[in-house]
Amino acid sequence: MTTTPAPQPAESDSLENAIELKEVEGLSQGQIVRARFFRHKGAMVGLAVLIGIIVLAFSSVGVGSFSGWWHYTGNENGAIVNPRGAPTLSMPTWLGGDGFSLGEHPLGQDEIGRDMFAQVMRGTQTSLMVVAIIGVVAALIGVIIGSAAGFYRGRIDTLLMRTTDLFITVPVLVIGAVIGRLSGGIGGFAFAAMMGLVLWTGLARLVRGEFLGLREREFIDAARVAGASDLRIIFKHILPNAIGVVIVSTTLLMSSAILLETALSYLGVGIVRPDISLGMLISEYQGAFSTRPWLFWWPGLFIVAIALCINFIGDGLRDAFDPRQKRIPSASKMDRQMMVQRRAGEAAVAGGAAPGGVPASGSDDPGAPAR
Repeated sequence: MTTTPAPQPAESDSLENAIELKEVEGLSQGQIVRARFFRHKGAMVGLAVLIGIIVLAFSSVGVGSFSGWWHYTGNENGAIVNPRGAPTLSMPTWLGGDGFSLGEHPLGQDEIGRDMFAQVMRGTQTSLMVVAIIGVVAALIGVIIGSAAGFYRGRIDTLLMRTTDLFITVPVLVIGAVIGRLSGGIGGFAFAAMMGLVLWTGLARLVRGEFLGLREREFIDAARVAGASDLRIIFKHILPNAIGVVIVSTTLLMSSAILLETALSYLGVGIVRPDISLGMLISEYQGAFSTRPWLFWWPGLFIVAIALCINFIGDGLRDAFDPRQKRIPSASKMDRQMMVQRRAGEAAVAGGAAPGGVPASGSDDPGAPAR
């Protein structure tokens, strides 16, 4: 029985490059990024779970004029069904329960009879809205300030970066506490918009660094020679090449935004009723952690799930946009590629030519007699 010898390091690198080039052959840059992202298992799991959470939250208790399929609202009082408002959710028999059943209040009730499932779903809606608004507002401001500083440099760069440093020196929790106290009576939308106005600093610095490097490239010089305006160069030529950094940084910012909202609501300076957020629920029911833990567990579970999903999606986007990321092929692909190369070499030798295509006789004339 013959075995295939293990490839040497140089040969292994050549095989990996050949396999990678074959996989992306004929694909555009967008298709390559999409294929890399879809291959990232963690990102796919995070995206699926996040979509499931969004569908569950908005379809259950509804939004706007849509009422949803759940029969309770977040601020509706009712009669307490189980003692102390314990969950009516029953586990299947194979898990030691009496048979799977949701019951009237699957996640339990609080001390005045409010349904916890409705409150958690409404809080999930608010937290997702806060995360999305913070991400959009911070991304817009960060991209505008970072691109202007990196492209124009000089006094504009100095002014914008010193302003950025001023925002960085003040702790985010302190700014958030002031904003939460000022906008607490306005609602979650105003709170998220005002938080987005102060969370753009890290993205602005990253975009500035990308612009400083890209503005010196040859294709930017060619655009200037062709008469392109500064705005066209920024938005048409430089920004598309820095979009990977923007997307990845925005997703990471969004995952930290939900934790920031939770911390501020826990301190009592975030979102307040009648609006409901997951952090506010944890703050309200922190005293019931030892006596009625279901009031504390479910909001915390959804906070952790949303933050992890966004982080996994951000990791997948980072790997997809980074051109230095190489996917190591499996051993079977390496063996198949090595066999293909060996058979091509053997066919070339059998046909009377060296692997480089030079006739075996050493003569430039194929019809010349061999010496």
